[in-house]
Amino acid sequence: MTWVNAIVVFICVWWVVLFMVLPWGVRPLEDPEPGQERGAPEKPMLWRKALVTTLISMVVWLAIYIVVTMNIISFHDMVDF
Repeated sequence: MTWVNAIVVFICVWWVVLFMVLPWGVRPLEDPEPGQERGAPEKPMLWRKALVTTLISMVVWLAIYIVVTMNIISFHDMVDF
């Protein structure tokens, strides 16, 4: 895996994990003001979610990196299959 492939895989994994983490801990507003969306989260905690997303993505990316570099699953063999 080249460094360009590694960065692209990490970015893809990061975005997928972000969309899984975004709904965690979301509480809608109890009494929204007029003109405010009822489903808007009270405290979105985006920096915390970005940190959690990055940590989870690192673990997932490391697993993918190990699988690819150690040829546990050889993608070149799948072409012949």
